[in-house]
Amino acid sequence: MKRQEGLYDSGKRYRILLWEAVLHARICPPSVLAAQLDRLQGVIGLDTVELGIVPLEAALKIPPGLGFWIYDDRQVIVETWHAELWLDDTDSVATHLRVWKTLRESAAFGADAQRLISRARRAVGA
Repeated sequence: MKRQEGLYDSGKRYRILLWEAVLHARICPPSVLAAQLDRLQGVIGLDTVELGIVPLEAALKIPPGLGFWIYDDRQVIVETWHAELWLDDTDSVATHLRVWKTLRESAAFGADAQRLISRARRAVGA
């Protein structure tokens, strides 16, 4: 809950892309997944959050890869199966920014993202 306080801090901005498949992944009990989906729906429309979801049927210019986080265009954290890589060299940050921008072109936002989350929420049924 403490980390979620940042969502309401007008000095912060979160730009998030998710694959639609993660909305359906059953790596937790259905009730937990349902609560997570409800929470995602709640952040759409916040001034501090831009949530994009890449639909399963989206045409992609690049293949899916590892999850990563970009912090203030200065640092990238890449998560692998066995390590978390902290990259702060200019070339690595620039590469991940290009990847993010390319993936963003295929993402759904706003009402379209809401529909994708609602579809996943109905499938959970909890």
